[in-house]
Amino acid sequence: MTDSQNIENSPATSPANAPAISPAISPVADVAEHPLAGQVIALTSGGTGGHMFPAVALARALVRRGAKVLFFTDARAARYTDDVDGVETIILPAGGIAGKGIKGRITGALRLGLGTMKARSLLKKAKPAVVIGFGGYASIPATLSAKWLGIPFAIHEQNAVLGRANRMVAGAAKRIATSFPTVTMIAADDEAKVIWTGNPIRHEVAALANTDYDVPTTDGPVRLLITGGSQGARVLSEILPAALVALPRDLRNRLVVTQQARAEDLDAVRKTYDGSGIDVTLASFIDDIPDRLRDCHLVIARSGASTVAELTAAGRPSILVPLPHAIDDHQRFNAQQVEDAGGAWLLPQDRFTVDVLSERLTKLLQNPSALTRAAKAAKSTGRPNAAERLADMVLDLLGLNPAGTPDLENINTKDAQKTRGDSL
Repeated sequence: MTDSQNIENSPATSPANAPAISPAISPVADVAEHPLAGQVIALTSGGTGGHMFPAVALARALVRRGAKVLFFTDARAARYTDDVDGVETIILPAGGIAGKGIKGRITGALRLGLGTMKARSLLKKAKPAVVIGFGGYASIPATLSAKWLGIPFAIHEQNAVLGRANRMVAGAAKRIATSFPTVTMIAADDEAKVIWTGNPIRHEVAALANTDYDVPTTDGPVRLLITGGSQGARVLSEILPAALVALPRDLRNRLVVTQQARAEDLDAVRKTYDGSGIDVTLASFIDDIPDRLRDCHLVIARSGASTVAELTAAGRPSILVPLPHAIDDHQRFNAQQVEDAGGAWLLPQDRFTVDVLSERLTKLLQNPSALTRAAKAAKSTGRPNAAERLADMVLDLLGLNPAGTPDLENINTKDAQKTRGDSL
């Protein structure tokens, strides 16, 4: 479960130094298997993992269907697309504006202007059939250029709040694909364009949708997975070990814990667990998340878009602790959606204390039926085939899917089935 990291943008690239775009080649292919053969599709995304992972997943799905993909992004993102066959990556100058001082905003705006000039020139030359944006400031140049050039475009939102970059272009988009049944900040006039596709995830986790939740027994092991995103969450390292050590001894002795912590926090976390009788594995990076997620009974984590998408696709119950200073408070909205469906329990960071968590875990970990209901509810909101749904949306935009895609209907709060979970 990987949330985005902030990495500084590389220097701007001028239109004169832009890479040449090779022309599309129309291969001879079975139309049923390669309906996009000969089509050029442009994708664009900010350079952080939260934007890039779903965009790359769609790129792979489109290439499988025969398309040539042009990927417009910033210099941070090249590592995500290097190994994707059939994808040509185009680096744009870009910069953020939100949360910046006056100088930072001016610099960001100038870089976005240069990026837009370059994107407009290259899109005019390549003539893609459609452009799909995945948010982040680096996506603005290509989506705005598509609007001005009359190229149809759609956007995908990973969070339960429409991001600022996506809000700038949503009104002109043909479709707004969402990761959640309900997304705030979408204008009333744009609601008819909304399609709940889900948020694409790695295939190893998507495969867990076909596995059953391993219901904990009243006297067997209880497996916990604790992760704080790509950089770890210090508050989980500070609070969780002490809360688990404070559990009743009979419950504590049944715990099997896998916890991610920052490298600099590992020694302190290990010291807290020492002598507690808890079977614990600590790591600054967990490289077998799909296996750990498959086997766990409860996840305790932040509520970034990728984390929530993987939890719901796998159908695993969770306690979600939103990052309190996330832009637009989007992590709280993400967690609230899953809690409302009955698949998680939202615990704000200001209430995430040793006493509160220990008391709640004591009740929850001894209630297998509550965990089982939450697992079922979480899976009901998951979309393990989100990448293919997005690819179907592209076909629909191009009129190349005559049978239609009946599972891409608009879904809102009134239409979505919701099952409230047990309160903690």
